[in-house]
Amino acid sequence: MSDPGKASDLLAQIPKSEKGLPPVHLWNPDFCGHIDMRIARDGTWYYMGTPIGRKPMVKLFSTIIRRDGDDYVLVTPVEKVGITVDDAPFVAVSVQVEGEGEAQVLRFTTNVEEEAVAGAEHPLRVELDAQTQEPAPYVHVRSNLEALIHRNVFYQLVELAVPREVDGKTWLGVWSSGQFFPIGPLPD
Repeated sequence: MSDPGKASDLLAQIPKSEKGLPPVHLWNPDFCGHIDMRIARDGTWYYMGTPIGRKPMVKLFSTIIRRDGDDYVLVTPVEKVGITVDDAPFVAVSVQVEGEGEAQVLRFTTNVEEEAVAGAEHPLRVELDAQTQEPAPYVHVRSNLEALIHRNVFYQLVELAVPREVDGKTWLGVWSSGQFFPIGPLPD
């Protein structure tokens, strides 16, 4: 589906909310096909190959994204359409550090100004590329949606990292909300 009016039709279906995110987990309309919308690895949203330059529009679309299995969809009470996500639907563009040591709290802000405090509800994880061993760090944002942690933000985490033994191996990691999150193993 590449009807130019499709994106505006979706926007018109989003219920207005004074506070909080729409309850997309409760909406189960019929799947209407895919639209030509893509979220690039750097967090840029594209519609029909063109970047969406209006940040308020991107923020509004970001409130209705959901992951169903391996697929990403935009969902309203009456319509569900598939979109392409290159990596993660959000990018963590900043981190605020409060406290230190085991009492430290890491507050991430995404490219759509959503916040996630790393902890039990918002864990951090790092995937290593099998060939290059380059880390790809993520923070859980909501439901089953994650934010790729921007390289500059990851460097801040590396500066905060402390060694800790996990399952008999020494890892560098960070503390947040009383939990230790490994970000990389120390060489033996």
